[in-house]
Amino acid sequence: MRKDLLLLAADLARHGEPFVLATVVRREPPSSARVGDTALVTPGGAFHGWLGGSCTQPSVVRESLQALADGQPRLIALSPDPHVDVRPGVIPIRMTCHSGGSVDIYLEPQRPAPRVVVFGVSPVAQALARLAKVLGYDVDAVDPDADRATFPEADRVLTDRSPAIVRPTAGGRLCAVVATMGQWDEDATAAALSLGADYVGVVASRKRWGEIRATLAHLPSATLERVACPAGLDLGARTPEEIALSVLAQIVQRRTDATAAPAVAPPAPAAQALDPVCGMTVETATARHTAEFGGRTYYFCCPGCRNQFVREPERFLAAQTGEAT
Repeated sequence: MRKDLLLLAADLARHGEPFVLATVVRREPPSSARVGDTALVTPGGAFHGWLGGSCTQPSVVRESLQALADGQPRLIALSPDPHVDVRPGVIPIRMTCHSGGSVDIYLEPQRPAPRVVVFGVSPVAQALARLAKVLGYDVDAVDPDADRATFPEADRVLTDRSPAIVRPTAGGRLCAVVATMGQWDEDATAAALSLGADYVGVVASRKRWGEIRATLAHLPSATLERVACPAGLDLGARTPEEIALSVLAQIVQRRTDATAAPAVAPPAPAAQALDPVCGMTVETATARHTAEFGGRTYYFCCPGCRNQFVREPERFLAAQTGEAT
């Protein structure tokens, strides 16, 4: 990988920004791509790097955004005749580069680790921090008495009761667990709810939760209904470590349920048009090369296709009509 791409990937990862790493793993001449060519794609559709001709870029960006959305890697194969180049586990896509050839590109989404914010210094809070790190979470420990000796595994130790927690970016999850165990429970719960977390759990009895909820009655009831209390699955947990396990199991369960039945419908696909010269699919909203003919706008993947069309529009439109019939 080029040094500038390595530095960009490191910078994105350091700031918790998601991206897709796209790598050429196979090519057939005369494709200009080479095995090992690499690019990065960010959630806004920005493309950094080189994967062969520019005609591969729209397909790579489109599939990369899907990979970021579902978190699943994928292998795409761009070839002049994708119906012939069908292989298990490979997504075939038409190659429209004039140079010809084919190229296989592996898309690997890199999404920020989920974050758990643990309120309190109780044994349960300490066990939560330890076990969450084992499960791959970033951990913030929040308590006026928190320190590195209490939370050696935490990514951040915060002593402010109303910390400005940095939320994960797209693809990341934020969970908050209040394990203050009678010490500033109400304030900690209010702080946890202010984070907009996907999961908020309070380690307390139902009776104690009733008292906390009464104190927080000024908050919207829908917000309070989101709180899991007692936090955790009913595993018969007794020790701090077992309670921490039950809480993290509930977090995993809710994440799985949310993935299986998303509450928000996926965004509608962008409007597209076919380049009348090469047949490539072009997103009309972001197309940089257009031409008017016969009262209609045509969209092109590159200046070369546009120039050819402007010189002989009737020829390309006749060919397009012939293909349609």
